[in-house]
Amino acid sequence: MLRYYGKDLLDWHRGELSSRRLQVLLKHLPRDSAVNRELFGEAADWSVTDHLLAATVDHLAAANWMFACVNAAEDDDPPEAPEPVPRPDGKPYGSADAESDAESGPGSGQGPAEAVSPETLVRFFG
Repeated sequence: MLRYYGKDLLDWHRGELSSRRLQVLLKHLPRDSAVNRELFGEAADWSVTDHLLAATVDHLAAANWMFACVNAAEDDDPPEAPEPVPRPDGKPYGSADAESDAESGPGSGQGPAEAVSPETLVRFFG
């Protein structure tokens, strides 16, 4: 707080800073503050723009992958599905996709071409 507001936490202990004012100052600390980094980890560094850029990259990769699948020769092996950009929470874009992927995990016997259903594509592209 001293870095951003010029207020020391000891001011609250000394009675020079009210509890309400302390709460407001803590609540509105910038994203790069030590408190937000401790509470939210790497997610504190990600802005809305960063999330949108990662989603854009994922969607373009999926579109290119679908184009390659459609235009590949029938005898060729299908190209591998693209990996999503890692997010701070460790989940890919869209929590519904993460749950369906967990259900049809590596032990389910589905290959890369069979794992992508129309419902999954609809959820992916919103």
